[in-house]
Amino acid sequence: MTVAAISRTTQPSGAILPDRGGLAGALSDTFWRKPKLLLFLMLLPPVLWLGIVYLGSLFALLLQSFFSIDEFSGMINREFTLKTYAELLQPSNLDIIMRTVTMAALVTLASAVVAFPIAYYAARYARGKWKALFYLGIMLPLWSSYLVKIYAWKLILAKEGILTWFFEKVHLMWLVDAWLSLPIVGGNSLSFSFTGTFIVFIYVWLPFMILPIQASLERVPGNLIEASSDLGANPAQTFRNVLFPLALPGIVAGSIFTFSLTLGDYIIPQIIGNSQLFIGMAVYAHQGTAGNIPLAAAFTVVPIVVMGFYLWGAKKMGAFDAL
Repeated sequence: MTVAAISRTTQPSGAILPDRGGLAGALSDTFWRKPKLLLFLMLLPPVLWLGIVYLGSLFALLLQSFFSIDEFSGMINREFTLKTYAELLQPSNLDIIMRTVTMAALVTLASAVVAFPIAYYAARYARGKWKALFYLGIMLPLWSSYLVKIYAWKLILAKEGILTWFFEKVHLMWLVDAWLSLPIVGGNSLSFSFTGTFIVFIYVWLPFMILPIQASLERVPGNLIEASSDLGANPAQTFRNVLFPLALPGIVAGSIFTFSLTLGDYIIPQIIGNSQLFIGMAVYAHQGTAGNIPLAAAFTVVPIVVMGFYLWGAKKMGAFDAL
């Protein structure tokens, strides 16, 4: 390299750049001199995707919810009104909202109860190949098709399914029939009832609860549990005063997944459940067969508002402090 070439590529700081020609060299030199420009160009595609495609679609959805349907022509009246939100307070629509929120809350609580001992065992006792086997067992259901899992459970819960066969073998079919005869939770069979929907929801979303709790329990020092025992605390007191507060961030993180996913799901209630609608099914029906886009948009806003209040309440309780 000549002295002239070196002088052209030497910066005031004394650093020497290689002599590259053409457009590629010019761009390389520009990015070296202005690293913030390179960072801006790298972040531009995801920011555009988030800002235009995702947030833009949410804004358009929110805008549609302030329109209404003309009762005579069936056309969308593009004038701002709260009439569509008033329709959500009708008994039929309010029943859909309450049913969905109740199901989401029950699934979240049950998932936390089932997931905690599994996560605790994995965090405190599983080592080596057993921990690898644990992760494999938790992640394996996530590798299969969503619809395949649901239809498999429909066969399991059907009247001719393996679950009915098992209860008949142990002579407990009378207990299943008594449960199915109850209002709300019962139905013609487990595959066509509120109970069956509840079971399948727990199965599908359980890994999203186990993994955050397990990661949270991994960070709990073992000497804290030993110290609690040395100070005379029984296992229940240790759980209530030591384990549960420290595992709460993981429970909250898992509950965000289970609660929000249950709120928006419409496939499981449609395949497993009875004819009672959930929010996702109502959105699908109103924007599809009914053609009531504003009401479908208003129904979609409900889970967003519910999750907003949930996250606000969790933050006020300090559940995110250790995250």
